[in-house]
Amino acid sequence: MLRQDYSIWRCGRHEISLARPRVMGILNVTPDSFSDGGEHDDPKVAVDYALQMLDQGADIIDVGGESTRPGHTPVSPEEEAKRVVPVIRGILQAAPSAIVSIDTRHPAVAHMCARMGVSIINDVSGFTDPEMVRVAAESNCGCVVMHWNRGEGQATRKFVQLDSARPARAPQRSIPTSTRRFTLPEEAPIMRDVMGFLGDQARILMRAGVSHDRICIDPGPGFDKTADQDVVIQRATRKLVSMGYPVLTAVSRKRFVGAVSGITVAADRDPATMGICLSAIESGARILRVHDVATACQAIDSYWSVAKADPRQGFVSIGSNVGDRLENLTQAVRLINQIPLTCVVQVSHAYETEPAYGIKTSVANAVVEIRSELHPMVLLDDLMNVEHQLGRERDPEQTGHGPRTIDCDLVYVEDEEHAGRKLTLPHPHLGERDYVLVPMEDLMHDPVRFLMHAGVPVYAPEERVGHVVSELGVLDWQ
Repeated sequence: MLRQDYSIWRCGRHEISLARPRVMGILNVTPDSFSDGGEHDDPKVAVDYALQMLDQGADIIDVGGESTRPGHTPVSPEEEAKRVVPVIRGILQAAPSAIVSIDTRHPAVAHMCARMGVSIINDVSGFTDPEMVRVAAESNCGCVVMHWNRGEGQATRKFVQLDSARPARAPQRSIPTSTRRFTLPEEAPIMRDVMGFLGDQARILMRAGVSHDRICIDPGPGFDKTADQDVVIQRATRKLVSMGYPVLTAVSRKRFVGAVSGITVAADRDPATMGICLSAIESGARILRVHDVATACQAIDSYWSVAKADPRQGFVSIGSNVGDRLENLTQAVRLINQIPLTCVVQVSHAYETEPAYGIKTSVANAVVEIRSELHPMVLLDDLMNVEHQLGRERDPEQTGHGPRTIDCDLVYVEDEEHAGRKLTLPHPHLGERDYVLVPMEDLMHDPVRFLMHAGVPVYAPEERVGHVVSELGVLDWQ
């Protein structure tokens, strides 16, 4: 089926599909951020929190070492680097395929982090520093251009003067006037300023050599803007989207969120934040920068699954080496076909394969092609439930490679990249597994070409593990 949005945000070695909303988890390693300052000062704690956000469904981790709250104290590039470098290094060591963003206005810090492997430069000053433009042009990072009002004047509420009606033959006398007042400032001058700045800065980046598809725009809610102005800008999200760049919504726990919800404590504004994020998504925003990743993913994934028809192609590798192996595979396919918003498209033959990854006995394997409208993290939980229903018992001592009635590995989902301890997509070992690649030949003409096009390196047959030994037959699952 045709999708409404085929846009891609190119960030380093990653191509982030914006066919569905993406969640950027906030990781402040600062002592004075407005809602979570001091919570992640220890690099080890910060890295563990980043991995937790990835397991909750975050697509991007945004690491910041300088608070930009009202009245913040600026820090030097040296101090900021001291805070962020150990954390970024730790995240990329633990999850090498993670998409990490550096939230900085310092060119030296951005340059250092780009060399370390971050994929995105998120500049609150909107790349107004020529040195930051140069850093962006010399890297292949995605760039977030943010608008900061910088105290350039506060828009007042709109009002107009209305003349009172006067009869045609009424005697000449002074005519009373009345004033019609509005609850918000006029949109036009606010959006001219915001969109003009963002467009100008994007063009500066492109003239320097940054491609259009690497640029994302952020209207900068809360940055020297009143609550009224922020509401005006949020209501004009469609106009921002019409500029042709991905739009980032970074309203999480901001003052104006408190103003519209009546919640005074910043850390208690997450439900209100989700309401505004859903409004932004409906208007075309596709990146949501949030503090509470678990709540955001639950709200966004549920909304998207119900509101949008968005089936994705996926492949599940299934294997069994206990009991009636073919019956276990067959029952697994039937249960996968019963997962909500998911259907089995076709199933490969079953194959006898050599033991791999420490398994002691040969395994019966097959690959299932599916279509699903569930978020991959939700789909993974359903696959784990299939294992549970078929009596799979996981031995912590054997790290998942022991005997199993059934093993369900989600190895690929269309347009999805993910990193974390719970799920990595595409599966990090997909290209080396003969017991996945050979069954996939039953499902498509050239799986090697398909996977290579998707960015998955594929090993030569002689270099693979779990080689196919023989065919076991068709799985009668229907």
